[in-house]
Amino acid sequence: MISLDSKRLVELKKEVFEANMALPEAGLVKLTWGNVSVIDRLLGVIVIKPSGVAYDKMKVEDMVVANLAGIPIETNGLTPSSDLLTHTTLYQAFPNIGAVVHTHSKWAVAWAQAKRDIPAYGTTHADTFYGRVPCTRELTDSEVSADYERETGNVIVSTFTERRLDPEATPGVIVSSHGPFTWGKTAKQAVEHSLILDEVADMAFVSEQLAHNLSPIPSFLLNKHYYRKHGENAYYGQK
Repeated sequence: MISLDSKRLVELKKEVFEANMALPEAGLVKLTWGNVSVIDRLLGVIVIKPSGVAYDKMKVEDMVVANLAGIPIETNGLTPSSDLLTHTTLYQAFPNIGAVVHTHSKWAVAWAQAKRDIPAYGTTHADTFYGRVPCTRELTDSEVSADYERETGNVIVSTFTERRLDPEATPGVIVSSHGPFTWGKTAKQAVEHSLILDEVADMAFVSEQLAHNLSPIPSFLLNKHYYRKHGENAYYGQK
């Protein structure tokens, strides 16, 4: 039985609230166009932003608690984000992630609307994403009609499965005609991945305007920049 007043749950709500508030501060969200969730697999809960609540009105206690199936168990009278089932699907498929972020940030959405992967053109991209950031296929009419949010999660998962991508090495995706989802071990890390994703989307767009038929970053440089920050032999930063 989950104790809804446990210290851990209070900490989770604070983490989710602060991560959600970081989105507009970083320029990743306008109006209410975004959400962050965190999962605690031992406690058996997902905590997520409420649906459609303005950021300047939102409070820590407004965060909605759901079980791992995406069924709200504590709401304070508020409906969870409409993207909850997308988050739930990602948590089920990617067992090593601890938080999910969705935004409609400008540059990532531009690539989603163009229905294009974001190529890895330089080292800024390679520091976080091991290769191109994938764009999913479009959802079908029946998928949208039947179970839109869950099918959004499913198309992300199938993209990673079909392309044999590691969700930890590529901690983000753009959903065709929709926008970006990112994830990480923590809410803070997932938000950072959203910020980086939008920056590299902007950089890739400008690079393509400056040079046509642009080649992706050489594999040896991609490997150098990714693995100096990630993996057992990483040496970037302080120990």
